[in-house]
Amino acid sequence: MFIQVFQGKVTDADLVRRMDERWIAEIKPGAKGYLGYTGGITPDGRYIGLARFESADAAQANSDSPEQTAWWNEAVKGFEGEPTVHDCTEVDTPFGGGSDTAGFVQVIQGRAKDPAKLRSMGNDRQAELRAARPDILGMVIAWHGDGKDFTQAVYFTSEAETRQLEKDSESSEMRQEYDDMFEGQPTFFDLPNPLLD
Repeated sequence: MFIQVFQGKVTDADLVRRMDERWIAEIKPGAKGYLGYTGGITPDGRYIGLARFESADAAQANSDSPEQTAWWNEAVKGFEGEPTVHDCTEVDTPFGGGSDTAGFVQVIQGRAKDPAKLRSMGNDRQAELRAARPDILGMVIAWHGDGKDFTQAVYFTSEAETRQLEKDSESSEMRQEYDDMFEGQPTFFDLPNPLLD
């Protein structure tokens, strides 16, 4: 799997939402190798989206199409400057990947002190995490080009349940171990109304 992460500051939320819907209706049918999309706008006006493709070649073919170029040139009018794009060839899918039934998605961007250890934790301790956090429906972790920076989308049943369970697990050993794996503070993007495709 290959993921392109798009992000930027939104200046016209209505335009951005319309363009997302237009992409799914008009561009998606011709996008070969397209697997799905998760994205949205945070309450403070930041946009983040993860487009999943079978391969980097499939994503590039889509980017090079005239239809995609025309759509992108219109979509960027809703942003402050050009959105940032991260091409991610390394992808992890704990809990089976994303979930289209999520009522809330939280996207986390950070830098791992030890990427191999963080990836191992995500794979080896799924049963323990599922027991502690039954609100988690799925996860996708896209590793940026340097292999240490990443974008992680976590799919939850609802924001209310997530907030309560976050409080309940704040001092847990597993939570502390997870937090200690970052270089610096991660950035959180809360998507209370995610677009899931």
